[in-house]
Amino acid sequence: MRLRIVLSLLGLVVGLGVAPAAAQADPVAADACYTWGRTLSQGASGEDVRQLQIRVAGYPGYGAVLGIDGSFGPATKAAVTRFQQAYGLGADGIAGPATFSKLYALQDNDCTPVNFTYAELNRCNSDWSGGNVSAATARANALVSMWKLQAMRHALGDRPITVNGGFRSVTCNRNVGGVANSRHLYGDAVDLGAGSMGFCALAKQARNHGFAEILGPGYTGHNDHVHVAHRSGRFWSAPNCGVS
Repeated sequence: MRLRIVLSLLGLVVGLGVAPAAAQADPVAADACYTWGRTLSQGASGEDVRQLQIRVAGYPGYGAVLGIDGSFGPATKAAVTRFQQAYGLGADGIAGPATFSKLYALQDNDCTPVNFTYAELNRCNSDWSGGNVSAATARANALVSMWKLQAMRHALGDRPITVNGGFRSVTCNRNVGGVANSRHLYGDAVDLGAGSMGFCALAKQARNHGFAEILGPGYTGHNDHVHVAHRSGRFWSAPNCGVS
């Protein structure tokens, strides 16, 4: 699932025919998906920060959404802190070896979190094409949604979350009677089944994990699933669950 490489340095004595006892360097962890090479804290910027933000996107705090912009500001520090607290790590908001080790354990080789897959979030086609954004953008949006769901799953006691669907092309959306401006066309929407927790538990918990759009029981057409998505402004409506 994940590749871990431990590099050892062996010293040789120049001019001698034998090697002394091997000296092992500090272990360096590498991951088949993505490997961080430095400790990250507030003020840092770059692709490594953006990769971190994707993975802690589900820890922005109630009603908030973490920007995935590669800039480690106060919101990213707060999200990292919440992630660390969720997994019993030292909660200082600084992403170092312990934080990265936990992230490595939580991700598969394709960078998806261990409990969710691209296939679950795209039952429309094989290449993420035909939506309102490029295939690459739709796939990237789905990845962020999966990490939010992973955080939500952990908060609910690591109980399985049922995914009924995600990305839709324009054609797939039309075929299921979706609205013309559905977030499914952007790859960042996910429809959830009740599973063992029930719709209201899902709708209520989603408020803590970076979903600006939450639709569920009591909202037209959503009595049989909970819909979570990203959008520019907050729209929560699951009246039967007290979510508004």
